[in-house]
Amino acid sequence: MQASRTSQAFAHLANAASHAAGRAVTFALAAGVVIVWAISGPLFGFSDTWQLVINTGTTVVTFLMVFLIQSSQNRDSAAIQVKLDEIIRNGTVGNSFIGIEHLTEEELEELREKCERRAKEAQENAAQRHRDARHAKRRAKHAAA
Repeated sequence: MQASRTSQAFAHLANAASHAAGRAVTFALAAGVVIVWAISGPLFGFSDTWQLVINTGTTVVTFLMVFLIQSSQNRDSAAIQVKLDEIIRNGTVGNSFIGIEHLTEEELEELREKCERRAKEAQENAAQRHRDARHAKRRAKHAAA
């Protein structure tokens, strides 16, 4: 599972940004910027430029954060799904699945495909064992008769 450097860098950036955005200090910093902006209103006569500064700043930050946070959310959701699939498939989880939420989307997709293949094989094997057991039961019933 080798992801491109760009994917790895973006995954790292998205995780770091999501983590930072959720911290109290980040909220306090953003609130401080808004308070300073509001207090400066009378100095600038509540001009259109003064309003444009906050509108542009918040729009740019929001626009960028949507993509970064969504990327982190997508990876986290995919990792959780793969972990759940592995729990269902095995009944126990190997340590190799711990921390997979830090993988890139390509690495998680490859891992998900492997899990799906193993689950399909396990399902086919279980169905074959069930058919074999039914046939053995019928043979035993006919042999006893």
